[in-house]
Amino acid sequence: MASIKQFQVTFDCAEPERLARFWCEVLGYVVAPPPEGFATWDDFKRSQPPEQRDSWFACSDPSGVGPRLYFQRVPEGKAAKNRLHLDVRVGTGLVGKERLAALEAECARLVPLGAVHVRTLYDGNDSCIPMQDIEGNEFCID
Repeated sequence: MASIKQFQVTFDCAEPERLARFWCEVLGYVVAPPPEGFATWDDFKRSQPPEQRDSWFACSDPSGVGPRLYFQRVPEGKAAKNRLHLDVRVGTGLVGKERLAALEAECARLVPLGAVHVRTLYDGNDSCIPMQDIEGNEFCID
C-alpha cells in the first residue's frame, strides 16, 4: 500500500498576502510564522530585494489537518475559469432547506470579506453556492 503524501495548495495571484488573509478568514486558517531568523513578517520583507518583496505568503490549518495554502505572485492575471477549485464544506450532513440556510449564512459572512456570490444552486434537496474570491478565483460553498 502506498503511503499518504502531504500536500499544499498553491494559488497563483497578484497580491499573495491579501489573498492569504482572505482565505484565513474563510477557512479559519492562521498566518504561518515568519521564516526562521525573523521576528516578524515585516522584518523578513525588509530583508528582501525590492523585486522579491511580497512575492509569496502562506497560511495553515491551526489543527494541522488541512493542507498548507501557499500564495505566489505571478505577472499574468487570471484569464479563464479555474480547472481546480476549493469546496468550502459547511453543509455536510444537511439536506433541503436546512442545508440551503447553512450555505446562505456562510455566503452572507463571506461577501463582506470581498467574496462574490455567483449564483445559488438548489433543487429542493441539494444545494451549492458558487462564489469567487477577491482575485476572481472560483470556489463553492458546499
